Amino acid sequence: MAPHPHPHFPHLFAPLDLGFTQLKNRILMGSMHTGLEELGPEGFERMAAYYAERARGGVGMIITGGTAPNRASELAATPHGPFDSEAQVPWHRQVTDAVHGAAPACHICLQILHAGPLARSEDPLAPSAIASPINPRVPREMTEEDIEETLAAFARCATLAKAAGYDGVEIIGSAGYLLSTFLLEKTNQRQDRWGGSYENRMRFPLAVVKRVREAVGEDFIVIYRIAAMEMMEDGSSWEEVVQLGRAVEGAGATIMSTHFVWHQAQVPTISTRVPRAAFASVTGRLRQELSIPLITSNRINMPEVAERVLADGLADITSMGRPMLADPAFARKADEGRVDEINTCIACNQACLDHAFRGKIVSCLVNPRACHETELNYTPAATPRRIAVVGAGPAGLACAVTAAQRGHAVTLFEASGEIGGHFNLALRIPGKEEFAETIRYYGRMIERYGVDLRLHTPVVPEQLQEGWDEVVVATGVRARTPAIPGIDHPMVMGYREAIMGSREPGRAVAIIGAGGIGFDVAELVSHAGPSAALDIDVFAREWGIDFAGHPRGGVAGVVPQVQRADREVFLLQRKPTKVGRGLAPTTGWTHKIALKRRGVHMLAGCEYLGIDDAGLTIRRDDQVQLLPVDTIILCAGQESTRELYDALSEAREGVHLIGGAELAMEIDAKRAIDQGCRLAAAF
Repeated sequence: MAPHPHPHFPHLFAPLDLGFTQLKNRILMGSMHTGLEELGPEGFERMAAYYAERARGGVGMIITGGTAPNRASELAATPHGPFDSEAQVPWHRQVTDAVHGAAPACHICLQILHAGPLARSEDPLAPSAIASPINPRVPREMTEEDIEETLAAFARCATLAKAAGYDGVEIIGSAGYLLSTFLLEKTNQRQDRWGGSYENRMRFPLAVVKRVREAVGEDFIVIYRIAAMEMMEDGSSWEEVVQLGRAVEGAGATIMSTHFVWHQAQVPTISTRVPRAAFASVTGRLRQELSIPLITSNRINMPEVAERVLADGLADITSMGRPMLADPAFARKADEGRVDEINTCIACNQACLDHAFRGKIVSCLVNPRACHETELNYTPAATPRRIAVVGAGPAGLACAVTAAQRGHAVTLFEASGEIGGHFNLALRIPGKEEFAETIRYYGRMIERYGVDLRLHTPVVPEQLQEGWDEVVVATGVRARTPAIPGIDHPMVMGYREAIMGSREPGRAVAIIGAGGIGFDVAELVSHAGPSAALDIDVFAREWGIDFAGHPRGGVAGVVPQVQRADREVFLLQRKPTKVGRGLAPTTGWTHKIALKRRGVHMLAGCEYLGIDDAGLTIRRDDQVQLLPVDTIILCAGQESTRELYDALSEAREGVHLIGGAELAMEIDAKRAIDQGCRLAAAF
């Protein structure tokens, strides 16, 4: 008798028969490098806990972060080296045993990643001696001996993975790593059997798949990650993608995984400004050409999104990497119909991909436990305490909910009429609508764990001097007002007024301060029309993507079309450095490109001389200049709101200061939530 379909998500929780094995559902934790891989034995112990928690959370399959098959392939040289010897098998066995022990039906696959021209090794290899724009080191053109050694390294790594208890491997053939550079003429200028025609250029990726399949036998999952749309004008044509996909299937791949970018491409694919499931249609087209199951990915962050993708026939498996950082119990909550309890990935990248690009241990802004499971745990409190938390911004919410989850009696005071703090501003910025999900999550957790929430309740020190075991002050920040002559002119407004819409900017706007909030305000006041983050067609037009026609790389010959507000905008900063230099590495460039396309003037090295009816007078490069604006928006930093803490800490014990109230530089939700969670874990 066939099993009854799942009551909530029938496609998402349908098993997938692979012939020699079965996936219990269509939820894949996609590959994400954690930084733990480079730590050796300690890192593998931590990875075991990290992956096991996701396995217990109900995912059907996990793909690890990228693992180098030999020394030349490493993204970063490490003392522990690549996975190329039996000596490392016990380290990996810790991970696979932990996953299978936590959930015997969960499969785990090792991603084999040869970085090629992106490698930071002493001897990076590539099909041709052409440097990547994001790696200054020029790679060495591979000889026949190099190619043979590399094929052997892939096979050896896959064999070791099988010995270590992995259920399969993923071969990454995209993103500008080695295999993908063989495929494109721009990076493969060889004239031998490995270059020239497309049939020759795809010879090496096919040889890798064949060698791996021969090495591991038939009862082992082999996933190939194909560059389905590189987002570069000199990328692959649709016909080439199909040709490669069919050939890889014939070479022995069990599953095809679609990837949608090279690292140097100038199109966002992973940030919060990208619509949910924006690229799934590309996978759907390729799925019609192949007979093996296909994985789709990118900005699938809630179960209803994944269910729709599967129901529409766009994929067989949905990959969700960052969502599993945000909530390891994602799948179990979806299975049990508790979607409102999912801690949703908001695609901010601040603690995950930004950390990875900076060589730091990966974590998650909304879940600081990610990759820290062996050190940060929320165990039941031995002695429940009465805790007052003042301020329901990210820091206060994290602390209050985590403390209540542990069994403490928590009262959360908030002077305004809503929780969320500065997240209520962020969600109003086009491209940051996902921030509403975090507020929704905390609202549900307040209900679930019985936090006594008191809105519209300003607090004075006398209320908290007695009756509480601990007092947490998370009163956040207030905007800083710079000392500029004429700063009290009627044309001047604060960023909160601009974002909340209590005052309408005029036709010529100067934004003082080009940090994160300055860029957000510039995005808001220069924007017109629907948010691209909520509309795939608008997103495609703004970034010059043709999903339907699929020209080379998805973008060849397509001109970005940006709708802009009918106003002139100046984004100004005091520092002489390039505007936007301090923005995050994985998302900052998208903000700068978007503002440039809307005609925003970005001026560095500004000295603010005065404000009057004529506008804002500045000095740049020793030249005095009048900007004839009718609106000036202040985004000139913040100051901690800590008066309550100062008064209480003199009057009583057990007073704690967290979040922006403790340190007000850039508004830093990552730090605030981490502080709140760690403090609550210590009570």
